Amino acid sequence: MEVINEKKLEIKIIGALKGHTGCIYAVDRGLYSNTIFTGGSDNFIAQWNMESLQAEKFATSFAAHLYTICHIPEKKLLLAGTTNGNIHIIDIDQKKEIRILKHHKGPVFDIKYSLKTNCFYTAGGDGNLAVCSLDTLSLIKIVPLCREKLRSIDFNDASSEIAIAMGSCDIFVLDMFTLQVKFGFIAHQLSANIVRYSPDGKFLLSGGRDAHLNIWETDSYTLLKSIPAHNWAIYDIAFSPDGVLFATASRDKTVKIWDTKTFGLIKRITKESFTGHTHSVNKLLWSAFNNYLISVGDDKEVTIRELIYE
Repeated sequence: MEVINEKKLEIKIIGALKGHTGCIYAVDRGLYSNTIFTGGSDNFIAQWNMESLQAEKFATSFAAHLYTICHIPEKKLLLAGTTNGNIHIIDIDQKKEIRILKHHKGPVFDIKYSLKTNCFYTAGGDGNLAVCSLDTLSLIKIVPLCREKLRSIDFNDASSEIAIAMGSCDIFVLDMFTLQVKFGFIAHQLSANIVRYSPDGKFLLSGGRDAHLNIWETDSYTLLKSIPAHNWAIYDIAFSPDGVLFATASRDKTVKIWDTKTFGLIKRITKESFTGHTHSVNKLLWSAFNNYLISVGDDKEVTIRELIYE
């Protein structure tokens, strides 16, 4: 039986934004602190205002489904990865597409950028990691990692490492500057779907198709704890802005809130308890704006909740 730890946590439902006509797979911060971008299978990126709960005057459409979007405010760029392997680059000021990169033969599942290396990184369904310059937007290197999909990318700036979750059940950890593999290990019994470093860089959290949440210490990437956290695949992990809590999202239609210090479960967000999603929850964003937790899923809804705790 699952035991929920006692902690003062109030979850306030702010709203469920409707407008997408297909499953939503991607969410990222918007142009302003109170806005977010979302995208998915309706081939459309929308920007939402979390105060008015309305769509903003920013919308872009594509010829294929979107699996990931990445806003780079320092460069005034918005990147979108699609199921046909394209990476679309949108100039924020001009509100138009300025380039399409074709570095993958399979879908693009994740895009992340690093100011430390001045690069952005794309994870492909072809098993390749593509590294591009933030200045020229040109390809620097293709790093072949496995024969399965690359699903997720995250950075540990404290150790200058990149973690990659792969469909082969493995996680590889690369040096940010040399791109050499420093660690490689079997992380899950089925596909490793998501990797997320803790804010202090001391832990790597991973979620898999096996529904387990695994906690790794980052000195030697030893497994500290394996938690049967959900009933179905875990698709995303997001830390609160203050690092006190983190959330997991799953195909089992739930979002769960966890204590970062103990890795204990605090709350389960379901359709019945907190007006949760009716279908798979695909992506999370924990915004500093009012400590809002945003979740998106196959039910075509963008759900916003405020989390209040001491």
